Order: sequence, then structure tokens, then C-alpha cells
Amino acid sequence: MIALVLATLALPLLQLIPLPPAIWPALPGRQLISEAYGFAQGPNWSALTVNQARTLVAFIGLIAPFSLLAIGWSVELADRQRLIALVIGMGLLNLLPGIAEVLNGNGQSLLYPANSMPGVMFGLFANRNSTGLFLDCCLLLLVAQPAAKRFIHGIFGKLMIATLLVLGVVLTQSRSSIALLVLPAGLALAKAMATRLDTSAFKPAASPRALLATGIAAVLIISLVPILDDTRLGAVADRFEQGDGQRSLIWEDARFSAQRYWPIGAGMGTFDEVFQVDESLEYISQRRAGRAHNDYLELAIEAGAVGLALAVCWALWIALAAWRAIATPQRWPALAGSGIILAIALQSLLDFPLRNQTMLCLAAFAILLVAPQRKSTPAGDEPAI
Repeated sequence: MIALVLATLALPLLQLIPLPPAIWPALPGRQLISEAYGFAQGPNWSALTVNQARTLVAFIGLIAPFSLLAIGWSVELADRQRLIALVIGMGLLNLLPGIAEVLNGNGQSLLYPANSMPGVMFGLFANRNSTGLFLDCCLLLLVAQPAAKRFIHGIFGKLMIATLLVLGVVLTQSRSSIALLVLPAGLALAKAMATRLDTSAFKPAASPRALLATGIAAVLIISLVPILDDTRLGAVADRFEQGDGQRSLIWEDARFSAQRYWPIGAGMGTFDEVFQVDESLEYISQRRAGRAHNDYLELAIEAGAVGLALAVCWALWIALAAWRAIATPQRWPALAGSGIILAIALQSLLDFPLRNQTMLCLAAFAILLVAPQRKSTPAGDEPAI
């Protein structure tokens, strides 16, 4: 993993190294830049990236997630599960402004007024796809957690939290996030079957305190049911009947851009600039594409063959680490972490989750859950939610 981390950090830095005039003009896609420098009598030396400022910002964006990896590498499983509980709490925190947005009815996000979509929940994110994906990831982490020991007991408390998180995903009206609910559902089913096969995992009957918590959860959930009226459910259903918007048009032009800069790439963070050169006139609208809405295409444009090779190496390492973790005490956190990576990878086909700093840090945390533990912690000492 250390080699992958160093290679990922080195990629944008290598793109910032100045190259002599005998090399960089001959790189794929640099003809227009070379001609512009010639007219403006610009510098003879130039970096591999077509925009050094954007590539530098892309590198800076990697500092937080890789700092999380470096700090959390030596953290024991019990402490990592406390962090899991914290992430789930952040998911619930997203529901507070999100539900207020839905009930407000004016179609504006509380934190991002420019987002005018009536009945859509954004929460703490500016992109509803990111909101839904974050809540999906919280559901995966919730499944991995053992039953709580105080106040909220066992499956009842987890069911309450899971219902609230699922409600939040549906309210985002994000088609990809709603479809990705199959991942936490599948993990929950797998854990239920494994628990049933393990006769030692059966617990005593619920206490009166647990029943009280269940009653409170039921009242809370029932009070939120009116939020999902026929109009909102119909809007969610209509979303699945719609096409991909302009995504397919963007992908067509993005593939041309990828070919222009292949196999070197244009530089990390430069998509928005280089894409406008290759955008078809018949597809131009008042709005800018901004992103390729397919992170693999965008990675091919910005990092070329090296970037795609790094993505494949990360995927293989995560799959191998998750397979090895199945036979260890970190089995369920590791499966939840690999589920988070899978959810991000799948949504990357239609969106750009890792261009969001929060999701990038969550991906780093998921890698921590999958990575082999340096220190073992007795299972009985694991915290829960």
C-alpha cells in the first residue's frame, strides 16, 4: 500500500516538473499551447501539465486523505470502530438541514441557495449524488458495527438509524445512490446469515429498556413518513424514467479529449479547460460541463495511461486485502470498507464522487478499514453503535 500511496502522490508532482523546449511541445495535445507560447513569446520551458495551478490544487487535495491514512495506519481496531460511529453520526447530522430543506418547499438548499430543486435533499453537500452516496456509505458502516451496549440496543436501534439513513437517500432523488442501496442491503443479509450460522452469536431477549428505545424509534420513523408522500415518491420514480441528460454527449467529446492527450494526459485538475477545446458546437449550452460525469474518462484525460494503471492497482490491492481480512476479527469493517470503495467506483461511472474532498477522505478511511491491522484488539472490547 505504501508504494501505491507514494505513486499517487507523485503523479501530480511529476506533472509539475518543467520540461525543456525539445521535449514538451512534442507531447500529445501540446500543439495549441506551443503555438500560443510562440505568439506570446512565452517561456521555452513548460511543465507536463497544461495548467500548473490546477494540478497543484489537485495535489493539495490529496494531503488530507493521505494524512488520514498515515495517522490511522497504527490505530487499533477498537479506535477505528469509534471513528466508524463518528462517521455514522455525521450521516445523521446531514439529515437535519436536509429534511428542513424538503419541508421548506421553496426548492432551495439551506447552505447552497443556488441549488434550486424543490423536494430534493442536499444536506451538508452541494451535490445530491454525494449526499446520497455518503449516506449509503454510512449504511455500510452501520451494518459492520456490533450491537450497542447502552440506551439503543441491538437490532432495534440499528434499524431506527438505518431507516433514517435510507429515508435520506430516497429524499436526495439521486438515482445512482438509490440503486446503490443494494450494497448495504446485501452486506446486512450476509451478516444476518453468518450470525444465524454462529450459534454463539444469539443474544438474550430484549430488555424493557430496549423495548422503550424501539418504541421511541417507531414514533420517530412514523412521524417522518409524511415526508414521503405520493408526490415525492412519484418524483423519485420519474427520475428513473428519465435519460442520462447530457452525460452521453459529454462522454462522446471527453473520449476525443482522452485520445488527444493519450497516453501522457493533460495534467490533474485540467479537465474543465481542455474539454472546452474539444466540445462539439452542437452540444454547447449556457452551462459548462465542468466535469466529465465519468471519473474514469476524466482520469484518462488528466493522467493518461499511468492514472488508469494506478486505479487498477488500487482496485486489485483493495480486493486482495478485503479477501485476506475475511478470516480476521476485522471481517465486517473490512467488508464495509470494500463496499464503500465499490460504491464510489460504481457511482464514478456516472458522476465524480472523488472530486469531493469529504468523499476522498471517506475513501481513505475505507482503505484503513480494509488494510491489515498492526495491532490486534479483543473482539469483546469493540465499541458499538
